[in-house]
Amino acid sequence: MTEQQRSPEELREDIEQTREELGDTAAALAQKTDVKGQAKAKAKAAKQKASEKVSEAAGKTQAATPDSAGSALEQAQQYARENPAVVASSAAFLAGFVLGRRRSRR
Repeated sequence: MTEQQRSPEELREDIEQTREELGDTAAALAQKTDVKGQAKAKAKAAKQKASEKVSEAAGKTQAATPDSAGSALEQAQQYARENPAVVASSAAFLAGFVLGRRRSRR
């Protein structure tokens, strides 16, 4: 069949498929332009990664330190658990500072 000989049902199916594709494309564009959402997702990932690093470092340090130092470490871990945003923002600041220093040396 040529384009002019297509049935109304075939045309409706093509239109519906095109609408679905257009909807998917619009959703993908909206997601890419959602800067606030992307920033929140990155902040959440950074916070989680910082928390994991704190826990990992705490475990290693606790195994290698005497009991008095272990108490201080437990306090630091408790603070990190109670204030993950502060820990994450501090880690992000430190990372930015280090990257800035590295770039200025080039």
